[in-house]
Amino acid sequence: MADPNFSWIYLVIFLAIPLSRIIPRLLSKKGIRFNTPKTIQERQFPPSSDSYFQKSSMDSPKPEIVPSKPQSKSMLVLGELNRGTKYFENIQKNTGLDNQELESILEDLENNGLMKVNQKQGLFGLKTELLPTDKGFKEYYS
Repeated sequence: MADPNFSWIYLVIFLAIPLSRIIPRLLSKKGIRFNTPKTIQERQFPPSSDSYFQKSSMDSPKPEIVPSKPQSKSMLVLGELNRGTKYFENIQKNTGLDNQELESILEDLENNGLMKVNQKQGLFGLKTELLPTDKGFKEYYS
């Protein structure tokens, strides 16, 4: 009896699967477009040919949300605190301020009651957390 030849399995596993990942990347680098998969929203709500839905969507334009830049450096720091950044190093990295300038801003925020400082016992010693107060939250979003 002849032994079955399963060498084609190796061809599928070691060539076809990696090539199916590599070929679309190479084509997109060359600028050749192919059918891209639809997003979830396009699959759930396909464009309707009904004129009622097209008319109503054209009548009410979508409001544009324009993020506003903070006016001062203290508002920039207060914004980082309100977004959940708790540590000095992270605030410094996100805002790009130097040590002394950030220290003076944080002292002013603490003196004005817009921020509070919590000392916690961490694994490697004391941790200093910077948290906004309700007054700081209202000040930033007003």
